[in-house]
Amino acid sequence: MLTILGFAMIATFLVLIMMKKMSPIAALVLIPALFCVFVGKGAKLGDYVLDGVTDLAPTAAMLMFAIVYFGVMIDVGLFDPIVRGILKFCKADPMRIVVGTALLAAIVSLDGDGSTTFMITVSAMYPLYKRLKMSLVVMTGVAAMANGVMNTLPWGGPTARAATALKLDASDIFVPMIPALLVGLAFVFVLSYVLGVRERRRLGVLTLDDVLEEGKESETVLVGSGGSGDGKVSMRKGGTAAAGSGMDAPTGATGTAASGDDDGFQGLDPNRPTLRPKLYWFNALLTVGLLTAMIMEWLPIPVLFLIGAALVLSVNFPHIPDQKARLAAHADNVLNVSGMVFAAAVFTGVLQGTGMVDHMAKWMVDVIPGSMGPHMALVTGILSLPLTYFMSNDGFYFGVLPVLAEAGAAHGVTPLEMARASLVGQPLHMSSPLVPAVYVLVGMAKVEFGDHTRFVVKWAALTCLVILGAGMLFGII
Repeated sequence: MLTILGFAMIATFLVLIMMKKMSPIAALVLIPALFCVFVGKGAKLGDYVLDGVTDLAPTAAMLMFAIVYFGVMIDVGLFDPIVRGILKFCKADPMRIVVGTALLAAIVSLDGDGSTTFMITVSAMYPLYKRLKMSLVVMTGVAAMANGVMNTLPWGGPTARAATALKLDASDIFVPMIPALLVGLAFVFVLSYVLGVRERRRLGVLTLDDVLEEGKESETVLVGSGGSGDGKVSMRKGGTAAAGSGMDAPTGATGTAASGDDDGFQGLDPNRPTLRPKLYWFNALLTVGLLTAMIMEWLPIPVLFLIGAALVLSVNFPHIPDQKARLAAHADNVLNVSGMVFAAAVFTGVLQGTGMVDHMAKWMVDVIPGSMGPHMALVTGILSLPLTYFMSNDGFYFGVLPVLAEAGAAHGVTPLEMARASLVGQPLHMSSPLVPAVYVLVGMAKVEFGDHTRFVVKWAALTCLVILGAGMLFGII
């Protein structure tokens, strides 16, 4: 009974948000509360919610201060050189812009934090998508998939969890998986190219004319630097001008998103007042030190970001009114993300507290035919798609993977093969409603979570299967 109710609760949640009948926050709170009553444990709802909030409170704190930290770093110009390089490659071509989105997300994902990746990627690419009237779900989908592949880095989380659960060395799991993961990342780039070509066909091949720093009030113009002509975007393949009226930069990106010269857009205003060029190397070294401390686990991640946020604000903006202004600039993102995390705590708290997760996992293991025993690595790889989407990484790696590994061991499948197979579902997992970072992505991109889900699930699942196929082909899984 609990198995059926667990699947029904997840299905109800997904259907309602994809049909836009409820907001994600409302659905994350009300649907599990209702199903908790159905299970007959309504009296314990408070305990389940508090347990969920307790478990996710460090994550919420980490995201809150990470948003402030990296938001301020974006404001002061730390990432401008990387962004300029990517955007110089993108020019005003929709195909290049989509591929550039995947490339930027993959590079920034090296820090192992999804929220950071999405903040930087959206801040850089959002103005281009809006101005050229490109599909924003393409941006969120491509960024999520690229980050999902890179999330398998040993310091990203899943690999460390698999290693801990099966008592293995993380490097023994990850290093042999590199060829398969590279194939998966290459597939994301190919997919980005295909989606970009589709956007190019829809919009036409765009070229950027010379632009002025000041636009005409009577027409939509691009705010930028250099040039001597009337600011406009023309279309080489016919159709209307595609500049659009979406001039908004995402919350937290300081200043008007600007276009560059003939080399292409710059995405972030190169003349914004919050830039601190004299403090560039201080900010760079501070960020490297913070990421090093995070990887080496010198302090808990929430504490590192709390200290980092306080330090970067104090040094870059020594005057209190300026600090308040920076905090206010990023308040929307902080509130939206932290609110979503605590709402997700209700969902996960009820799933775990009522025992629905345990019954669902046991049912899925029990339905595996005995003849599939020698192929348990393949089965684990396939199961990692729905299981890591419908439950947290902790629930999957510490609750389900050991059971699957034990079943595999009985048929001669090594724990290392099982651990590697368990990483396959990460590109899909990164768009799960239980992953806090995805709310940073859709929130900053101003995309409905349901729209993002409808678009990304099929492509992310295909990416997972490509990684699984490559792993089997190379003899890794």
